[in-house]
This record gives sequence, structure tokens and C-alpha cells, in this order.
Amino acid sequence: MVNLTLLEPQQKTPLQQWSFENSSIIRIGRAADNHVVLTDNLVSRHHLELRQVDSADNGGGWRLVSQGTNGTFLNGVLVIQSSLPDNSLLQLAQGGPILQFQIQEVTVLETGVRSQQMQAIEENAVATVYSAQARANLSSTCTHEGNSPNNLFCIHCGQPLSVQQKIRHYQVLQTLGQGGMGTTYLAWDAAGLAGSPQLLVLKQMNADMVKIAKAQELFEREAYTLKSLNHPGIPKYYDFFVEDGKKYLAMELIHGQDLEKRIFTTGPVTPSQAIAWMIQTCDILDYLHSQDPPLIHRDIKPANLMVRSSLNRIVLLDFGAVKEIGTAPGTRIGAEGYCAPEQERGQPLTQSDLYAIGPTLIFLLTSENPFKYYRQKGRNFRFDVAKVPTISSQLRNVIDRVTEPLPRDRYQTAKELAAALAACKV
Repeated sequence: MVNLTLLEPQQKTPLQQWSFENSSIIRIGRAADNHVVLTDNLVSRHHLELRQVDSADNGGGWRLVSQGTNGTFLNGVLVIQSSLPDNSLLQLAQGGPILQFQIQEVTVLETGVRSQQMQAIEENAVATVYSAQARANLSSTCTHEGNSPNNLFCIHCGQPLSVQQKIRHYQVLQTLGQGGMGTTYLAWDAAGLAGSPQLLVLKQMNADMVKIAKAQELFEREAYTLKSLNHPGIPKYYDFFVEDGKKYLAMELIHGQDLEKRIFTTGPVTPSQAIAWMIQTCDILDYLHSQDPPLIHRDIKPANLMVRSSLNRIVLLDFGAVKEIGTAPGTRIGAEGYCAPEQERGQPLTQSDLYAIGPTLIFLLTSENPFKYYRQKGRNFRFDVAKVPTISSQLRNVIDRVTEPLPRDRYQTAKELAAALAACKV
């Protein structure tokens, strides 16, 4: 469990605390869709991300990635990316709010097994999740003997061995993630589509978020959008419903790892792999932009691009920020560093989604925050990757063009960008 405590600046006394029991990512910033919302003018909308990293080098510890315009200080030192020791002090901007980061041992759940769980689900639909003490507290749907305590399903009858709870006809097998916006479960649908049982993801909107109109809008927008789309690079929609005053979205379970976590875990990838993934992303964007009216995703970034393990193909996640072309300017949504200038002003275009491909390529090839390469050139700020040895001059030209400050100077369509990327293959 991770505890974040907001401290009074002078006396360092606690003012407010947030606890995260099963989260592998914690987002902090001024926008309402963060897990920790800090309404301080020095704090950027999406200022800071804390990520659990499954790595032998750091023992499965935590890492911070700062995206704030005014910077982040770790124990008094300005950082962009850094490992995150227990009992650290995080200050969001000079003179900004101070948070204490603490790791608390959890006895109910076995620690350090999340990535192993997902790998086991992919291979055998089994996962090491609960200790014997926790398992005893869960309802059992099967009495057959001879099952491993690590199995989710009975090897004899195929039924779930332990069920946390039932939500309608969905049997919740484990919690995949928990944060400020909601909780994500791994669930079993015995009936399934066309009578075929299946595992799926069940997203529950937190009760306190129901009071926030914008949070409700984003949650419902994701369900509405997924229901209308059909593409192999977009999770399939299964169901949307309200139960006991809580909203739920049932959707396809994607076996894989998002690009951000993958790069943090294994390091930069080869140019050919990065280009291949971005061409696949362009194909998904071309599908979205070809809708009537065109759909703008508005949140293209490595954390929202998952690699499906079985095919090494990109799947685009998080459709809560999708916006139709022609609708009135609204909430400014987008990850800092990946967000186009016009989107920052609340006026996104289809070319705004293409812009994000540039910094995403930089991250994939360097494993560093693209902000590190964002420098002033003349009157504008541009990405300068001339000294990155893995980025060829041809690929650098593509990055330069797709991140032009004015949308009219960029590639105009996802197909055009994909063609330019294909020409860079080595």
C-alpha cells in the first residue's frame, strides 16, 4: 500500500492523506481526473506520475516521472525521472505543495506479484493473488480438490475457485488497479458473448467521483465511444450499467503491457520496433479520424498504448477524452509533453493526435521524458533530438514535421504520417 500525505509547508504537519492499495500508477495534478487532485496554481494539470516498476534492479519499487511545467523536487532536488525511496518528500514546484510518499506493507495481498499475475492470466488463466488468509474470506464456487492455491479456475470443472464479489452476473476474481477515478477488476462472465464464457475488464466509477459532473461525463463518454467502434486496435465494448448507484463499464481484457511501463522496465527499443508500433497507432488514428464526424482521441501517450502480447500489436486505451470534430471547445485534456499547442488552448484537431506521435517516438528510443529535448528555437519551443544516435536524420525530419507548432505545417492525415514513417524503416 502507498500512502501520500499532504504536509503543511512550515511545520510539516499532515493536512490530508490518500491511500492506494492495489495501484501500479498514481497520477497527481490540478485536473479532476488525477488520483490526487491539488488545486494549487503552481501545479500543472497533469504534473506528476508515480509508477510501480517490476524490475530486479529496484526490487519492484516506485519511480516518479515529472511532467509539470514548474518542475518537481524530490527531497529538495529538481528531478524529471527518478527512483522513489520510501518516506520521500515531493514538492510540486518551488513553493508548491509538499507530499510525503510512504510504502506500507500489505498483509492481505502477497506483495510484488502484479506483473506475474497478468503473465499467468495470459498463459493459463491462473494468477497468484491472495494469501491463504485472504482466500479463506472469499466465497468459493467450486469444492473440487487438487487445485493449486494459485489457480483462479478449477482444473476439473473450469469454474472460478474464489470470487471477491458478484456485480450483476459478473464474478469479480481480483482487483487489477485502484485510483482516484475508479477501480478496475478482472471479472468472469459465465454466459459471455454468444454463450461463450470469458474473462473481461470491469471498470467501476468511484462513488465520490459521481459527484463530479466532468468525471461522470468522461466515464460515460468512454462507454459510448467504445460501443460505436469496431477495430482490432481498440478494446471491445461489452456492457455499461448502473448498479447500487455505481456505474460500470465491461470491456475486453487486453493481455499485454503499456509502452510506458515496458520502456521503464526493459529500456529503449530499436528504431524499427518503435516505427512499427507508431505505424500501427496511425492505423488506429486513421480509423478514428475517418468517423463521421471525426473523433479526436486527445490523450495519445505511451501509457495509453498497450502492446498485445500474442501479436505484438498496438491497442489504444482510454477513450474518456475522445472529442468529436466541430463540437464547442471544452476541457483541456492531454498529457503535458505529448499535447499539441492548439490542444493546450482547448482547440484540438485531428492533427493534434498526430503531434503526440513525435514525443512518443522520442520516449521509445531514449526512455527519457520528451521534455528533456524540448528547447526554444527562435520564437517557438521545439523537440531537438539531433544528438540522439538512434534517431536517423530521416526520422528526425518526421519528428520535426509532425510536431510543428502550427497544425497546417504538420502531416495532415494519419495515412500520410504512416507513409513517412514507413520510409524511415531500416
